[in-house]
Amino acid sequence: MSDTMSPEAAQALLPALRETIREAASLALPYFRTGAQTRARIWSKSGGSPVTEADVAVDAFLKVRLSEIVPEAAWLSEETRDDPVRLGHDLVWIVDPIDGTRAFLSGHPDWSIAVALLSAGEPLVGFVHAPAGEHFYEAVSGGGATRNGQPIAASARAGLAEARVTGPKPMIDRLTRGLAREGVDPAFVRVDRVPSLALRVARVAEGSIDVGLVSTDARDWDLAAADLILREAGGMVCGLDGRPTVYNRPEPIHGELVAVPARLRDAVVAAMA
Repeated sequence: MSDTMSPEAAQALLPALRETIREAASLALPYFRTGAQTRARIWSKSGGSPVTEADVAVDAFLKVRLSEIVPEAAWLSEETRDDPVRLGHDLVWIVDPIDGTRAFLSGHPDWSIAVALLSAGEPLVGFVHAPAGEHFYEAVSGGGATRNGQPIAASARAGLAEARVTGPKPMIDRLTRGLAREGVDPAFVRVDRVPSLALRVARVAEGSIDVGLVSTDARDWDLAAADLILREAGGMVCGLDGRPTVYNRPEPIHGELVAVPARLRDAVVAAMA
C-alpha cells in the first residue's frame, strides 16, 4: 500500500502517542515490584522465553489505541502473531510491549515499552519509555531526540580509549582483542549490561554509554524505536559491516550489531572484524 506520512504529520501525533504510551505503562506498573518477583502470571513461549500477563495486556491495549491513531498502519509486535500483510504496507507499527521481560519479572528497573512507526521502511517516530526509572525517550525523523522533553546527544568522545561499553561479554572481549591488535589501549569502562535492548540503545543516544553491543537474534521490535532516537541524537545502529539496520523484512531478525555515535562507528566496526 502507498500510504506514507510526512515528519510534519507525525509531529502532530506526538501528544496522542505520549498519552497512549503512558497509559500502557500504567497497565504494567501494578505488576512490577522493585527488587522482587512480579505479581503477574508468567508462562513460557515456544523457545522458552518468558511472557507475563502484563506483556499481553500492554500489547492488546497498544494494538487497539495505535491502530485508532493511524488506522492505515500495519502491525508487528513481539506478542502478536506475525501477519505478512505488513510487507505490503509503507506504514507499520513496530512494538515491544515490555522489552526486558526478565528484568520486569525479577524486579530490575531496566525494562521499557518500545514503539516505532515506520514509513517507507524507515523509522519515522520512536518512543522508548522506561516507567520504573521515569525516563521517556522520543524522536521524530529530522526533529532531534529528547529524554523527558530535553534534547539529548550521543557521546562526543573522539576515540575508544576509556570508552563506556556495554553488551554481551564475548562481544566486549572481541572488541578488546581487536583494539589491542591495532595498538589501541582497550581500557574500557565496562557498564553493566542493560537488560532492555531498546533502553541500552537509548542510553547510547543520551551519551551515558559510548558503545552498545548487541548479540545476534535481536528483533525489529527490540531496535526500531531506539534506533531512530539514536540516529536523531547523532549515532546509529549498524551491522558489523557498518551498514544501517533494515526493518520490516520477511524475517525481522538481525545479526550482531553495534549502537554507536557516528564518529566511533568505523573504529568499532574495524575492531570487531
